[in-house]
Amino acid sequence: MSNNKKFMSKIPNDKIGLIIALIVIVMIFSFFNKNYFSNTNMMNILIAASLTGLVAIGETYLIIAGMIDLSAGSVAAFASVLAAVLLSKGVNLGVTLIVVIASGVFLGYVNALGVNKIKLEPFISTLATMSILRGVAYIICDGKPVYIANQTVINFGKNRFLGIPMPVIILILAFVVFGVLLAKTRFGRSVYVIGGNKEAARLAGLNPQRITTILFMITGALSTLGGFILAARMSSGQPAAANGLEFDAITAAVLGGTAFSGGVGTIFGTVLGVLILQGFNTGLIMLNVPVFWQYIARGLLLVIALAFDYLRKKNREKKLLAQSMSNTTTSPNSIAVQQIS
Repeated sequence: MSNNKKFMSKIPNDKIGLIIALIVIVMIFSFFNKNYFSNTNMMNILIAASLTGLVAIGETYLIIAGMIDLSAGSVAAFASVLAAVLLSKGVNLGVTLIVVIASGVFLGYVNALGVNKIKLEPFISTLATMSILRGVAYIICDGKPVYIANQTVINFGKNRFLGIPMPVIILILAFVVFGVLLAKTRFGRSVYVIGGNKEAARLAGLNPQRITTILFMITGALSTLGGFILAARMSSGQPAAANGLEFDAITAAVLGGTAFSGGVGTIFGTVLGVLILQGFNTGLIMLNVPVFWQYIARGLLLVIALAFDYLRKKNREKKLLAQSMSNTTTSPNSIAVQQIS
């Protein structure tokens, strides 16, 4: 019992709230559909979360640093089509994967170039990339899905290791690697500092433009990796795929506690946000909720996430003000005044 208390004490209060919300979602949908809590459906939720989860990692880093990427969905769709086209031309699987991920790194660099050199707002720079890449995805496949005949790729999307699907294993590894990178390394601390105050970060010896470039390149790479996995799962490259993916990823990150104002967020919170979002979406589908109502529900979920972000921000400001007042009242000068009086 004491071990459970120690474990719970290490989890921030807002994350406990997210865990409770996730449990409530599972209970509600399980009540209306007995198959919701089955092992098969839980695994399907994780598989479906693999794409959103990978992109949400990149969005978490960017939002903590005070930026955003709206091109992730188009990048993933472009990657799925590019992979399918290369494989249909007989290109080796390893080479195809390298080319696809390299294209994501390059596209991330282009986004960073717009932000750092042309001085565009991240919203505008990535919005332009989103439109351009979606068009390119349609052009290179002539607007038609490109089917994949490579059995190795098809198996990659379906095979399991120790009973766990490969897309889920990749997602878990990504969460662990990027979670440790953000929480335990100098680079991760630099991301928080930039999000808190970019000018202060520069004066402290950091290079905000360099770090910004790396973050966009990471997001691009993760988006193309997600696109490749999607192509393997669907056995085809789909130019219309991943529409709105970036908004799901942003919703998951903000729902998980990443502050839109920058400087605050964790990968653990994003994990919970992804599970809540995907569990919610899957539940709506299993209850046969019409698609247009699903759009409304997901939009409301984003509004709720932003509302919680606002409340968390206000709470942080109150704590900082209280701490500042406490430091002022216990400063040497105040103590001396109190002693004289």
